[in-house]
Amino acid sequence: VQLVESGGGLVQAGESLRLSCSVSGDTFEDYAIGWFRQAPGKGREGISCISNSDGDIRYADFAKDRFTVSSDSASSTTYLEIHNLKPEDTAVYYCGGPRSSYSGPYYCQMFWPHEADHWGQGTQVTVSS
Repeated sequence: VQLVESGGGLVQAGESLRLSCSVSGDTFEDYAIGWFRQAPGKGREGISCISNSDGDIRYADFAKDRFTVSSDSASSTTYLEIHNLKPEDTAVYYCGGPRSSYSGPYYCQMFWPHEADHWGQGTQVTVSS
């Protein structure tokens, strides 16, 4: 499985951004994707998870108001929209997923946000005040 993020950049506080995670190498409709971020000097934290097989969506408590996750099977891409960006959102954002689509239906429920077997390269989001 290959995961490739895109969409990061330098934005002003209050703006919105949409990050993309392109998935290849497995059946997208049965796969699950978790979104994570790592701010400077901090550990990696889970943001959201979406299971494409059953539509199960989960958010970390801090992400419930300003983050939206979605998937587009036509393009095999999962998106993370971030609204009303704040300087504290500055981080490298990663998508991650299970070893294969076989674990897709269980990944968000049983493994996210603690682990992922495949990771994207990360995309930098920098929010200026």
